[in-house]
Amino acid sequence: MKVKKNNAYLLLSLIFLVAIAASILLFNPIKSVIQSRTDYGFVSVPELENYFSEKQYNIDIQNYEIDLELFTEDETISAEVVIEGVYKDSALKQIDLNFYDNMEISSILLNDMAVEYIHDNYRLSIFDDDKRTEEFRIEISYSGSPQNLGMGSFNFEEEYEREYVYTLSEPVYASSWFPCNDLPNDKALARIRITNDSSAVSISNGVLESIEIEDNKKAYIWQTIYPISTYLIAIYSGEYKKFTQQYISINGKKVNFDYYVSPEKFKIAKIDFDFHPQIFEVFENLFGEYPFVDEKYSVIEFFWPYGAMEHQTVTGMSSRFISGNNFFRDIYIHEVAHHWWGNAVGPETWKDVWLNEGFATYSEALYYEKVSGYSSLVSTLQSKFRDYTEFSLYDPGPNMFGSMVYNKGAWVLHMLRKEIGDEDFFTLLRNYFETYKYKNASTENLKTLAEEVSGKDLNRFFDQWIYFGKGLILLEYDTEIKELKGTFETRLKISQFHEEYGAYHFPLDVELKSVSGAKKDFGFYITTLDTTLILNTKFIPGEITLDPDSWLMAIISKSFVEETDEEEFEN
Repeated sequence: MKVKKNNAYLLLSLIFLVAIAASILLFNPIKSVIQSRTDYGFVSVPELENYFSEKQYNIDIQNYEIDLELFTEDETISAEVVIEGVYKDSALKQIDLNFYDNMEISSILLNDMAVEYIHDNYRLSIFDDDKRTEEFRIEISYSGSPQNLGMGSFNFEEEYEREYVYTLSEPVYASSWFPCNDLPNDKALARIRITNDSSAVSISNGVLESIEIEDNKKAYIWQTIYPISTYLIAIYSGEYKKFTQQYISINGKKVNFDYYVSPEKFKIAKIDFDFHPQIFEVFENLFGEYPFVDEKYSVIEFFWPYGAMEHQTVTGMSSRFISGNNFFRDIYIHEVAHHWWGNAVGPETWKDVWLNEGFATYSEALYYEKVSGYSSLVSTLQSKFRDYTEFSLYDPGPNMFGSMVYNKGAWVLHMLRKEIGDEDFFTLLRNYFETYKYKNASTENLKTLAEEVSGKDLNRFFDQWIYFGKGLILLEYDTEIKELKGTFETRLKISQFHEEYGAYHFPLDVELKSVSGAKKDFGFYITTLDTTLILNTKFIPGEITLDPDSWLMAIISKSFVEETDEEEFEN
């Protein structure tokens, strides 16, 4: 018997058509509007980096006090913000913050003294000419109508004939509504006071410290216990109804799950939100205790139409995805996962955004593996399988929130799991979480830790899949079978024919089966563009499968048996 290959390119075309159809049927709405765009506010990373001045890297903000009053009728705000921090460079006599200049500043005090400042475009520069200490306290009073930038940084909306306000600042638009050092790695504590009409419930990060009522106004004061990046600070305000679940963490601590929805969604939200404790139980066993256990976890209905946003302890969930039918569980799982990956362990820079989205997306698959088995993990990942040939995973430029960052990020973690083995991979996840919890991590930090845990050199893995490689592995193969004294030798010829990268190095499992059901598994490590492998069996191979357990982000053009000459193998 001789096995001949089919036309690889025809098969690849069919695979791509199936993949496109699957992507339509299995459309994931998490930040989907961004995934379908080729730009996101800033059109390239250099422009994003211009948003930050060099001086911003030389200060460390330690605390924000945000006192915000909402005027929904004319869609304006009035605010006082106190920012406390320290200089990291003792020679620095200027504090640069991000703050859009359509907001009108009425006063600025630096350490209780009036100072000179420049407010231009998205930067506020405050001059500390009479510097006397390495610590600073800035008080800023301002008012205006916040710009609605990016995905929708500040929103006044009328829904169900009622007024609602919400924010969504990722990645660099917190400065559209409060002055801040908007670098993701400058985490700080925050106290947020929100004043609105007395009929409104106002929610923010952390724990509810108090509620104050004066005349027809009501103020909610929230305080974080854990540090937070500015893009994760959020407010929601409107006529919400609340219901609560209580969860006991893996270490025995009580955590309130507080849910806020419109009266119209109240009944069906109870159906959709009910399985949150199961998500938390799975992730705590995989990664470690919920990192904000002394605060809360909340889901708040908001009216951004495109998905959800993992604001720290206050996930915003699009009203469209509260159905009462459990249709959008992947989104709920994804946003919970972000509280480990993205919120507790933040990105060092926006070039590392895949650490947020890839980890959260792979966590969806890990959740389904835990509750339904490995085949559920595979089907979850296969629904996210696509070719991505334009950008590398690290520093994706204008593709910062494209589906590549989510889906290829998840697949890369899956392949890393295969590369270092299950035991080391899950040890890596827990160590990564514990090492960088309440801090920020870079791709290089993850690589270093993975090498420490596994004892392997992972330079090539990170280069080909994260730093430089684009697209995925394209493989075609052919086989030739010979009888050798009662055994059968299968000569497997493999060729990599992708154009976006050179020779990928990867583990490859091969499964041979006979027509009667006998099976033998083989494991190899491929390091060249063209490789010939020898596989010996005691049976005549009738079927060959490369990567039978779907570990590789690869399109493999399979061969088929064209004809069989049984006499060829007779003794």
